[in-house]
Amino acid sequence: MLAEVALGLFRRDGFDKVTINDIAAAAGVSRSTVLRYFGTKEDAVLGALDAHGEQVADALRARPAGEDDWAALRRALDIVVDIYRQDPDAALTTTRLVLATPALHTRQWEKQHGWRPALARALAERGASPRPEITHTVRAAAALDCLNIAIAHWARSDNTLDLADLLDEAFAALSV
Repeated sequence: MLAEVALGLFRRDGFDKVTINDIAAAAGVSRSTVLRYFGTKEDAVLGALDAHGEQVADALRARPAGEDDWAALRRALDIVVDIYRQDPDAALTTTRLVLATPALHTRQWEKQHGWRPALARALAERGASPRPEITHTVRAAAALDCLNIAIAHWARSDNTLDLADLLDEAFAALSV
């Protein structure tokens, strides 16, 4: 509810022009209520990303033991693809907002950067390859970059291209 109100205001007025007080007034709640749910304006848009990182790490751990790390990372990111498919119009609007707003783009990068250790640990726990920690971290970072590039291309296509296909293409570009 609060996140939807905030997104509506951001879309209408622009992210930089909307304040926490504006969100509170539009939602009919106090400023402290908004801050209890979202520590920052950026979190009103990106708050769900924290949970997505753990969901992807759990999906990665659940991949078959014999599957190579790169394939397992790609399949684990289907969690994110599925989130975009649940409501593609909302996902497209939010993605455009994030890409057009430096503060949101930076905060998204910071949040996804926080996924790296969890993904690297999940790769190590799978035991598919006894690689050094740096290898797992580099693979996790590369996978997240593939995801972000695929999402940016998907947004530029106005959802005419399939996000899963774009993600496959991004992963394939690093497999060659």
